[in-house]
Formats: sequence, structure tokens, C-alpha cells
Amino acid sequence: MQENLHSPHRQLIELRMEHADLDNLIDLAAEQAPVDELTLRRLKKRRLLLRDRIARLERLLDPKEPA
Repeated sequence: MQENLHSPHRQLIELRMEHADLDNLIDLAAEQAPVDELTLRRLKKRRLLLRDRIARLERLLDPKEPA
């Protein structure tokens, strides 16, 4: 059971959920009257890092076949 909690598939799901949450937070932060640019940049940077981790895990789980 413990292995299942840390499996790459589980990690991928959790990263995608966190990415979606950050999308929502970024949208909300951008709509606020005085936009907090620093917070917005930090959220976007975190989202970009998550997207990179997601891409790496996807390549690990579904490698391209050599031509």
C-alpha cells in the first residue's frame, strides 16, 4: 500500500491537481483590484516548475519509441 502512495502515476495525478489549483489562484490574483505582481510572479513560476515536473514524469511513464 505504501508503494502505491508514492508511485509515479500517483505523483502525476497530484502534480496535475496542484497545477490546476495554481491556475485558479493565478486567475483570482489577476482579478483583484490592486494586483500583487510579486505574488502573481511567484505563482506563475511555481506553476511553470510543476509543468516541467509533470512533463518529466509523463516522459518516464510513456517513453517515445525509437524510430
